Amino acid sequence: QVQLVESGGGLVQAGGSLRLSCAASGRTMSTYAMGWFRQAPGKEREFVAAINWGGGSTLYADSVKGRFTISRDNAKNAVYLQMNSLKPEDTAVYFCAADRAGRAVDSMSMYDYWGQGTQVTVSS
Repeated sequence: QVQLVESGGGLVQAGGSLRLSCAASGRTMSTYAMGWFRQAPGKEREFVAAINWGGGSTLYADSVKGRFTISRDNAKNAVYLQMNSLKPEDTAVYFCAADRAGRAVDSMSMYDYWGQGTQVTVSS
């Protein structure tokens, strides 16, 4: 059974940075695409970023382009989300997900495994 565990969330002022990590266990994720999604209070879960199995292809939501960077380390079975220039509207619970198809996609329905999420709060 695959387990994904997010970490690195917290409280940060607007303009600041955070780096989220997602550690996978149970099997190697080197053939899986990985994605980050977020859910703000009272809102639906939305796509943030994705990276394909090899790390050569990435995809970002328009709202985070130029500010967030997704990366992965297959040797560590981990994926990261570097978040810079944070805004109050980035406040949400951030979820890591894995897609066995291997391609970077933005559709939640394509992802097979999900973490429990980590809270990110950006104060103004």
